[in-house]
Amino acid sequence: MLRYFLLILILLTPERIYCQAEQPRSNAVLTLEEAVALAIRNNPGIKSAAIEIDKSADRLAASRTLRLPSFELNLLESQTLTALDFRFSKGVLGSFAATGPIPSEDIKITTPRQPTTFLYARALQPLSQQYRIGLGLKLEEVRGEIAQQKLRAEQMSAVRDVKRIYFDLLSLQSALESSEENIRLYRELDRVVGRQMAEKVILKADGLEVRTQLASEEYTALTLRHSMSSQKEQLNALLGRDLQTEFSVSPMTETTLYEADMPIARSQALENRPEIREAQLQLKLADFDQRIKRSQFIPDVSLAVTYLRIAPVSVIPPNIASVGVNLTWEPFDWGRKKHELSEKIRNAEQAQLALTAARTRVTLEVNNLVRKLEAARALVRVSQLVVDSSREKLRVATNRFTHQAAMLKDVLTAQSAVAEGSNNYQQALSAYWKARAEFERAVGRD
Repeated sequence: MLRYFLLILILLTPERIYCQAEQPRSNAVLTLEEAVALAIRNNPGIKSAAIEIDKSADRLAASRTLRLPSFELNLLESQTLTALDFRFSKGVLGSFAATGPIPSEDIKITTPRQPTTFLYARALQPLSQQYRIGLGLKLEEVRGEIAQQKLRAEQMSAVRDVKRIYFDLLSLQSALESSEENIRLYRELDRVVGRQMAEKVILKADGLEVRTQLASEEYTALTLRHSMSSQKEQLNALLGRDLQTEFSVSPMTETTLYEADMPIARSQALENRPEIREAQLQLKLADFDQRIKRSQFIPDVSLAVTYLRIAPVSVIPPNIASVGVNLTWEPFDWGRKKHELSEKIRNAEQAQLALTAARTRVTLEVNNLVRKLEAARALVRVSQLVVDSSREKLRVATNRFTHQAAMLKDVLTAQSAVAEGSNNYQQALSAYWKARAEFERAVGRD
């Protein structure tokens, strides 16, 4: 009867260990889709990249105001420390035959010390600067597009990290469930073997072997729990949640292994990767920066309206208003603008080299990840065959044990092979999903 009891116990174990439909211990089940959505909504890095887009929009709005008139107001309210003397020499205003020199003698007009107000106001409407301002607006628009590509890159990086940790947790969770089932099996075997040792049915060495297996499995379960706790904390950090938030992961339901086509993957990556788009925009940015620098050779011409008031001074007019054209030009700058333009041209050359390097880097990465994905897919198939083979060997060993043609040790060895093979299969499946997540990021899929 004891043999049949052990047989039933061992036969039931594999099914309970590797049944993917078994309910998690925690009710807080976090699916992969929910984890990705939470990361995109709450991840600190993504939020920071989104703020950069808002900052770029503010800079663009500020740059647009440069097209409008600018107003300047200077007011000086002061107390003169000395009297103001205005001298008009004899004949300074001219000399005429009928009147003689005007004035006919030197005149001195003194304004005593008193509070004095100087008011100067000016309005300038840019004219020739409109071309440069337009280039500046386009440059800010390109910077906004670069910020959007940085946000895409941050989102894709966060999604990749979430998937990587999620698949690690799936593997750890599966391994922990298997380990806990093995612990229950070894404890039951230890109880049965202990009774048989007391009855001197089996040797003491057999009992010690079972206890050794039990202790080893308990240590394995402990390390798996610690690893899961660390991975959950990392995932909670990526999701912007409290680090101690408890949850369990949901097994992946898709069983079809994706096959990647390398030429198509390279084409998609070169078209969609944010790094490529950002490098292209950096080249465009360097071009606008170069054109802006060239435009500085053009004189600044503005429509100017000015107003000046000095009070209380009676000698000069208290109110002076004018309208005209204001010209600002630096005809000789010792070659400064020329060297600054040369720097911008070199910046454009560097941007072109960076774009070429980015395309090469992305191509190499995609090629490597396609090969890794292919190897991971093959490993999953091999691991599945190993599981099928080990289960068949367990069935044979169990039948032989039933007919007393094999020892209990043979059945335990076969059962351990099934456990190891199934765990390796879960590891291979997790590695495949991580490789696929890396591949999807590499080809620029959002």
